[in-house]
Amino acid sequence: MTSKTNMHKELSGILAHNKDGSFSTQASRKATLHQIADDLKNIGFFNLSVHGLKPKHIEKIIAYWKNKNLREGTIKNRMSHLRWLSQKINKPAIIARNNAYYGIANRTYVTNISKAKHVEDTVIGQVKDERLKYSFLLQQEFGLRREEAIKFQPKFAVSHDKSGFIRLKASWCKGGRERYIPIRNERQQALIRELVHRFPLTSLIPLDASYVDQLRKYEGECKRLGLMKMHGLRHSYSQNRYFEITGWKAPADGGPCRQQLSTQQRDIDHKARMSISQELGHGREAITAVYLGR
Repeated sequence: MTSKTNMHKELSGILAHNKDGSFSTQASRKATLHQIADDLKNIGFFNLSVHGLKPKHIEKIIAYWKNKNLREGTIKNRMSHLRWLSQKINKPAIIARNNAYYGIANRTYVTNISKAKHVEDTVIGQVKDERLKYSFLLQQEFGLRREEAIKFQPKFAVSHDKSGFIRLKASWCKGGRERYIPIRNERQQALIRELVHRFPLTSLIPLDASYVDQLRKYEGECKRLGLMKMHGLRHSYSQNRYFEITGWKAPADGGPCRQQLSTQQRDIDHKARMSISQELGHGREAITAVYLGR
């Protein structure tokens, strides 16, 4: 095990006092920043403090990552967390604003290649923890984020005046925005009825467990069953909704791209994307290109 440096201790203090984002975001940030501290030590910066970080350290560690052939997406993720840290220590200038400065390509969001994923019921049926099984089903049927599906409270979701929708509590959602998602078919209705019946007064996190505990179980089941890239369930939900609303497949699912649509179809396309964006909890039409293509 790598011995801890002063930087590790300083990072722990900064993270403890700056709990930005969801629990999963905080957990990812913590793991990444401590990995960066390990990498800096491996490079030879044994006594470096957080506040002692300089542009040369950023350049050195990026070169180290490239030499290790880390995936570009991994490097971009680490850069994001480094920028967060630079803001917290009031030294944003130590990192260039654009990744291209370091020879890291900008993100390419629109590929028109589908990342949709579907998990067969027989596979979900193998999930050992009953509550986790329903979390997986909620992701598949309603396109929920992982955290939303784990924290889901059936009674809260249906105890409102907007019939035909489930309600997500702001504290479950990224960005802290409450939202409503339509119940469109019998499969969804049956799932919600079953959830309300089985867990009338509780959430999908056991009373004797925390979100982090249940998240670890979730990740363990994914690994055991070979369920990777579960965010793909949101892609699948989005593409199914697009087809329902427009009557044609999304570009990422083999449908026509925007340039091939008529003026009337483009109006329908825009309205569909706005609806789907709201259901996913984004609120921006542009983000739908990630799920639907363009």
